Amino acid sequence: MTQPDPAAAGGATPRHVAVIMDGNGRWARLRHWNRVRGHREGIESVRAVVRAARRAGVQVLTLYAFSSENWGRPTYEVRALMGLLRRFLRTEAPSLKEQGVRVRAIGALEQLPAEARAALAWAESETRECRDLQLVLALSYGGREEILSALRGLLRDGTDPGRLDEETFRRYLYAPDLPDPDLLIRTSGEMRVSNFLLWQIAYAEIYVTDVLWPDFREAEFERALESYARRERRFGLTTEQLKEEP
Repeated sequence: MTQPDPAAAGGATPRHVAVIMDGNGRWARLRHWNRVRGHREGIESVRAVVRAARRAGVQVLTLYAFSSENWGRPTYEVRALMGLLRRFLRTEAPSLKEQGVRVRAIGALEQLPAEARAALAWAESETRECRDLQLVLALSYGGREEILSALRGLLRDGTDPGRLDEETFRRYLYAPDLPDPDLLIRTSGEMRVSNFLLWQIAYAEIYVTDVLWPDFREAEFERALESYARRERRFGLTTEQLKEEP
């Protein structure tokens, strides 16, 4: 596994920020609205966080947009989420392109409805040459399934188990070119990673906030970056470092 770049630690901006966007349904319920209203409002937070990440110099922003488990939600909610995804991609891609934001996606994308796949392919094509920020949408995504998918690929290619190492394994992940997340943000106060980027977050700093996703805007994202900047990151102590420990 590629270790995080030490240069990205200790006061610097994280290269890769991953976000578990949680709390849309709770936000809507507190206002006596349906869950779809919460998801719709959450799109405003996506826009805000993209702006803040780009302004801060983050290179990769990965958003947990739709998990593999989300397919088990009520049919009306899944359809609404797919509709919101299509509209977001169609309406935001031109603006994202102007901002230098490249759209990418990871997950079991073949499970998405045809219309959503088409909108995603179009947004990816439109923004392919953008270099300021990579916006990665985790769609129909599950961390365990990604690891299983990698294992299937290794077995299919007849990889020699004796030669299997972390870098070889990494090449079979959904987006092996991306750096591992330096910072994982979770909204709504839940203390779990929810099957998100299980391989990649091995050394990520974790920031949990009680703020529900629809209320998570630029100021909240900046607070997370400030928390990250104050931390001393450690990627496993060497024998010499252990000797120096008090």
